[in-house]
Amino acid sequence: MMASCSRSPFLTVAAAARRSDRRLVVRSVQAGDGAGLVDLDLGSTDSPKGWAAYPLAVARALLAAGHAIQGADLLIDSDVPIGAGLSSSAALECSVAVALCALFGIELPPMAIALVSQRAENEFVGVPCGIMDQAASMCCRAGYALFLDTRTLVAQQVPFDLPAADLALIVIDTQVKHDLMGSAYAERRSSCLEAARLLGVPALRDVPAGEVDRALERLAEFGDDVLVRRARHVLSEQARALEVVSRLQAGQPETIGELLSASHRSLRDDFEVSSPELDTVVDVANAAGALGARLTGAGFGGSAIALVAEHDVVAVETLVNEGLAERGFGAAACFTVVASAGAHEVTAQ
Repeated sequence: MMASCSRSPFLTVAAAARRSDRRLVVRSVQAGDGAGLVDLDLGSTDSPKGWAAYPLAVARALLAAGHAIQGADLLIDSDVPIGAGLSSSAALECSVAVALCALFGIELPPMAIALVSQRAENEFVGVPCGIMDQAASMCCRAGYALFLDTRTLVAQQVPFDLPAADLALIVIDTQVKHDLMGSAYAERRSSCLEAARLLGVPALRDVPAGEVDRALERLAEFGDDVLVRRARHVLSEQARALEVVSRLQAGQPETIGELLSASHRSLRDDFEVSSPELDTVVDVANAAGALGARLTGAGFGGSAIALVAEHDVVAVETLVNEGLAERGFGAAACFTVVASAGAHEVTAQ
């Protein structure tokens, strides 16, 4: 049984076969002979570290949710870049979850599998991620962007067929990895929760659109400029996301570039999750003719995205790397992506 999760042009594939015992054995084409093994009848303390922890955590999460799975051999093959802010862990989790569900006859809708995968990462790997990456890995459709309400889990497919509009989305991987993301994520989450508490709302998203300025003024009265800036980013980003959806639904993908660039400025100045390399990529891409650009993922390193006219792809990629070199940074890896379908079962040939 095989399942795949793609982030075009990349792909993660999990091949699964039953075992006669209660052991789950996972290997990776990329890791060579390295393997992870867990006994399904033992506690999670015997789970391995590193990449193998993720697929084994999925098995634990399925068992914890009451689903009957037995021993299995898993073989993983993936070329999704690791540490690039492109959700390689979610692709791995979801492909394994789909493969195990198919192997053992477990019928779950895509969002339920996304939740199992998130639980695997939260409880059994120990990463306090949200649901966005797993939901995208499970619920996306080719040619559409996923508009997800992470509170209600209501998802909407929004047209995002850039090739039809002679546009392209370039991912620019700076290939810079930072170790600040765990503590920085916790700090920013804490700041947003504190800002919401001071404003008397469950979350910052609950501040009415017409009261944003007054809410920021109220936060300023507490004398903490960091809280003001963190909240300003979240509130303005929510408005930008809604505007992007509106423009895409109106068939105007070429107009969303300015919103991407505004988002990056907010991420850089108010949320403070950018890096010199990412700022360089965004600035040079825009100067080279991109319609807009912003960092993607958790920030501090990893990748940026740039919306460009299809005929400008090569020029933008070339000028971005020239700009990085001029500033003493290493070369970036650039590739064009398209909106692709989420994880699904495939039949072995």
